[in-house]
Amino acid sequence: MDYPPISDYGIIGNLKTVALVGKGGAIDFLCLPQFDSPSVFAALLDKSKGGYFSVSPQFDHTRYKQLYLPNTNVLLTRFLSSQGMVEITDFMPVLDKDDPDCILIRLVTCIRGEANLKMECVPRFNYARSAHTTKHRDGEQYTFSCERPQDPILNFYSTQPLNIADGNLEATFLLREKETACFVLETGTSYPSSHYGKTHALQAYANAHLGRTIDYWKSWIAQSTYQGEWLEMVRRSALTLKLLTSRQWGSTVAAPTFGLPETLGGQRNWDYRYTWIRDAAFTMYAFLRLGFKEESREFMHWIRKQFQLNIDGQNNLQLLYALDGRKELPEEELSHLEGYQKSKPVRIGNDAYRQIQLDIFGELLDSIYLHDKYVSPMIFDFWEKLIPQVDFVCDHWQEKDHGIWEIRAEKQEFIYSRIMCWVAVDRAIRLAEKRSLPYPFGRWRAVRDEIYRDVYYNFWNEQKQSFVQYKGSDVIDASVLIMPLVRYISPYDPRWQATLKAVEKELVSDTLVYRYDTRHATDGLGSQESTFSICSFWYVECLARGGELHKAQLYFEKMIGYASPLGLFAEQISLEGEQIGNYPQAFTHLSLISAAFALNKLLKEK
Repeated sequence: MDYPPISDYGIIGNLKTVALVGKGGAIDFLCLPQFDSPSVFAALLDKSKGGYFSVSPQFDHTRYKQLYLPNTNVLLTRFLSSQGMVEITDFMPVLDKDDPDCILIRLVTCIRGEANLKMECVPRFNYARSAHTTKHRDGEQYTFSCERPQDPILNFYSTQPLNIADGNLEATFLLREKETACFVLETGTSYPSSHYGKTHALQAYANAHLGRTIDYWKSWIAQSTYQGEWLEMVRRSALTLKLLTSRQWGSTVAAPTFGLPETLGGQRNWDYRYTWIRDAAFTMYAFLRLGFKEESREFMHWIRKQFQLNIDGQNNLQLLYALDGRKELPEEELSHLEGYQKSKPVRIGNDAYRQIQLDIFGELLDSIYLHDKYVSPMIFDFWEKLIPQVDFVCDHWQEKDHGIWEIRAEKQEFIYSRIMCWVAVDRAIRLAEKRSLPYPFGRWRAVRDEIYRDVYYNFWNEQKQSFVQYKGSDVIDASVLIMPLVRYISPYDPRWQATLKAVEKELVSDTLVYRYDTRHATDGLGSQESTFSICSFWYVECLARGGELHKAQLYFEKMIGYASPLGLFAEQISLEGEQIGNYPQAFTHLSLISAAFALNKLLKEK
């Protein structure tokens, strides 16, 4: 078989990890028990070696459809045929914060007619590197286990008779109208042993979890205060961002996958299952705009923990961390996996943790400023830990770094990093003055103003009539779109309006926006890439803030037309208009929320 389009997948999750479920009924990606744990199913990255958990109909001709139960992350997959209709309900119960177990439940129901179906559970532990054994324990319980102690022990329960074949579990069965088969995969022992062998008990266990899972998601999304235009897309983006948060730690992943290519056949295939300070801070902006406060509280708790444990001798925050705050994330290539559509290498870990990216202080201080404004006033103990961070920015803002796009070439003085250094000092001053907190008044104000002038005068290219990617260059970079969004510059400033025109001329294709032109910008990777969706939504928001509301609305609505049938976005959109890159991507969904929020507000004020 060929690889399905990335947009053919929905996701389910439990705030510890997620599974990608294809519209053909196969779970082709799942890491257990955490987002950044080794994979158990990874057919998405190697269809023959990666492992999968499939339920497939034996119809002559089948049509497929997926949808979420409204306002939940419970996924329905339907098989439609003249012979019958089958519906799979896939979900992962959200357990208590300290419960280490993960449970995945698949309910397969014949809605109409009758259907012959086949179930296959084909785990491949440790990124398909660890062998496993499969044993029949008792009744409907089977166990997958490995010799490697780090690999999880998985229990499998079924209402259908199973066969063990080459270490895999298989079932071929017939369902008549209104009959349901139940399959449960779990890392712990949540299913009571007293129920073993009792088919009705397994069904009741699954149904009870289904009811609680639906209630959890509906109760969560009901906290949203957003009632504007594009409500369904905004809510789906919020539900997706929530799936990317860790209930245990309060951190968030940039995306729940690794190795999905930015260009088919290219080498930009990264592991995004970690907490980038930038991405997490932006995610908190999105949650706060929609009225969700608990996520910001949990993230601030996680940040304070990093200040206590992981700040080095120079008081310098690291760019990214593991979900639990681990600092070292060495990169490794999985050469035995062929990659999605044969895009190699497949990487795990991320060497970007070694990079210097000065912008992260700006995103972090802005999120702290907003947390103080909308959630909880700053406490002095936390403020004392922030002062050295702002002082670090004051000492180092003129230095070169790797920039927001994490180039793997020579460091430069990137405009995005410089702007966010200004944001860091500006928000710290605003916060201190609002709460009457002590701070080095003279120095911080002088540095803030110096950074402002440096950006305004030294990153302007007269020939291009635009702000440019880094000091002394002539490369247009879509990261400049952040300038009016963080209130560095007025959307009506002549230099900004000229810059927007330059971005439109060189980087915009209808509603789609490239980060930069890889033919002219040196990033150390060399391959062409697709359009970058966060930049597209930034572009929409810039248009709206600049008064071009009709154009902004048109472009926003065209942009959301590129979403998957379930309303999900990857990192990028290919030249063919397909989702590409790690999926779903927090950057894209949070920028969609931000653009919708700003555009809706401005349309109401019109």
